[in-house]
Amino acid sequence: MIDFIKGEVLLIEEDYIVVEVQGIGYRIFCPNPFQFTLHSQVTMYTHHHVREDAMHLFGFSSREEQKLFRKLLDVNGVGPRVAVGILAAGNPHSFTTAIQQENITVLTKLPGIGKKTAQRLILDLKGKLPEVAMDSTDTNISSMSTVADTSLSFETKEALQSLGISRDEADMIWQKIEHQVTADDSVDAVLKLALKQLHQG
Repeated sequence: MIDFIKGEVLLIEEDYIVVEVQGIGYRIFCPNPFQFTLHSQVTMYTHHHVREDAMHLFGFSSREEQKLFRKLLDVNGVGPRVAVGILAAGNPHSFTTAIQQENITVLTKLPGIGKKTAQRLILDLKGKLPEVAMDSTDTNISSMSTVADTSLSFETKEALQSLGISRDEADMIWQKIEHQVTADDSVDAVLKLALKQLHQG
C-alpha cells in the first residue's frame, strides 16, 4: 500500500496531477487539482484503489482528507469518484458538521449525492468521524453553507465546461453571478443564471 508520495508536480489536469519521484511519474486523482502549482514540491497522502479492471491512485493534501475519503468508501453506494467530488466541494470539518446535524439539504448539494445517499451517509457516518472531528466553533450554519456554495460553484462550472465553455470563462461567469446565488438554489437554476450572464456578455 502506497501511503504517501513526495515529489514535483509535472502535470495538472482537470481531475488529476502527475507527481515525479526519482524519474517515475505517478498519476494521482485528487480534489481540486488546480490548487497545486507546476514544478512545486508536494506531499500527497494516497489511497491505492484496486478493482478487477483498473488500479487508481487517489491523493490528498492532508491526512484528514485521506481518512475521510476512506470513511466515505465504506458507505454503500459511494465510490471513489463520488468521494473525491465530496472532498472537492467542501472540507472535512464542514462535511462533518452536515453529517452530525443531519443536514440533508446541504448534503444533497454535493456532487453525485441524492436524498437516499445523503440519508445513508448520515446513517453510516454520524458519530463515526472522530478523526475529522471539528472544533466547537465549527458547528454553525455558515460552515455548512460553505459546503453548499462550493458545491454549486463546482457543479455550475462543470456544466458550463460540458457546453464547450473554457475553464477560465466559467470562472469569470461564476464570479459575476455568485452574489446572486444562495445555498438553497438548485444547480439548474444557477446554470440558467450563468447562461443568461453569458449571453449578456
